[in-house]
Amino acid sequence: MRILSETAMRFPDALSFSSGAPYDGNYDLADLPLHLDRYIKHLRDRGIPEQRITRTVFQYGPVNGFIQDEVARMLKQDEDIDVPAEAIMITHGFQEAALVALRGLFASPDDVLLSVSPAYVGIRGAARMLDIPIQGITEGPDGLDPEEVAAAARALRAEGKRAVALYVNPDFSNPGGTVLPLEARRRLLEVAAEEDFIILEDNPYGLFARDGETMPTLKSLDTERRVAYLGSFAKSAFPGARLGYLVADQPVTDSTGTTRTLAQTLSKAKAMYSVGSSSLSQAVIGGFLVDNDYDLRSATRQLAAVYLERLDVLLAALAETFPAERHAEHGVSWNSPRGGFFVTLQVGFVADLAGMEVSARDFGVSWAPMSMFHIGGGGDREIRLGFTNLAPEAIREGVTRLARYIAATPRD
Repeated sequence: MRILSETAMRFPDALSFSSGAPYDGNYDLADLPLHLDRYIKHLRDRGIPEQRITRTVFQYGPVNGFIQDEVARMLKQDEDIDVPAEAIMITHGFQEAALVALRGLFASPDDVLLSVSPAYVGIRGAARMLDIPIQGITEGPDGLDPEEVAAAARALRAEGKRAVALYVNPDFSNPGGTVLPLEARRRLLEVAAEEDFIILEDNPYGLFARDGETMPTLKSLDTERRVAYLGSFAKSAFPGARLGYLVADQPVTDSTGTTRTLAQTLSKAKAMYSVGSSSLSQAVIGGFLVDNDYDLRSATRQLAAVYLERLDVLLAALAETFPAERHAEHGVSWNSPRGGFFVTLQVGFVADLAGMEVSARDFGVSWAPMSMFHIGGGGDREIRLGFTNLAPEAIREGVTRLARYIAATPRD
């Protein structure tokens, strides 16, 4: 992701399909003090003493954060995830949540992380930083096959290793845009219980489904506490807050016989990574939640409409630029996700970082090589198109420029 950002800076005139940045046309500086004031009023209305409120906002706070109650209400409202506040850790975005979860779950060199492939690069980077071996399981058009997950876990056991956790992004996955069907979700939970591993469910895009097409999260279907849920406010509120959360309600009993949630136990790991999450960011996000009655799904309907419009514009532009009779000529095809932030385009040549630079420099359009997201190889002739922060006219122009690059690149 650093490389993609640097490429965008080097070629500022290039239209960028390489980013997964949220739409930034709805930000208003006036909202920041309003949300902060709303949270302070919320604390006062709860009878919290003024001195304690001042300390909460200005001082170091609890390692696991102080807006767990508000996040718990949001999760119940939006996702039907019913967990106590002590099962929630407020983190410095998704990335810290992933690092903390992995640090707490993995203890032996024989512990292996299973992951959908292709997958968000952040999970691969977190595993690499912690020297955790990761094994990819290639997803199909309908996402991850639970039976392939079961087979992978059994194969590892036969080698004397253990599948400790599975990373999956079941709703409009990054980068593939797939949605895991309901029956596959239920079966995946059964597999997790049968093979004794934890599912790390990453869900940054589930709020942005079309009306009537929302799927239940794995965590909301989880009756055996097999799922740890990784969330972020980057897409629903604003990325600059750098705030996420980890939901881990699994009971852990220590040597003294005291039982706490996994989230509470993992506070030791979080303390070493960041000591605690920003108090100001928590207060602003807390106010955002209170302002919207803890209902982010309703609060993000207009934002979802923006994303869905841009998805439809991109798919229409691709269809117009590469009609069916020209697919074979250019070796071009693409998927048609129902939501999310990304479309995957297949091309007739190797699409790597060198090719992306040529595209950005000479044709004025950038994108992300899908090979960056595959675990163990793959995706060499695929590119990821992120469209959420491009206006419709820029999307259409970007596809025109992309078509010129594809036409000028020999098939191999």
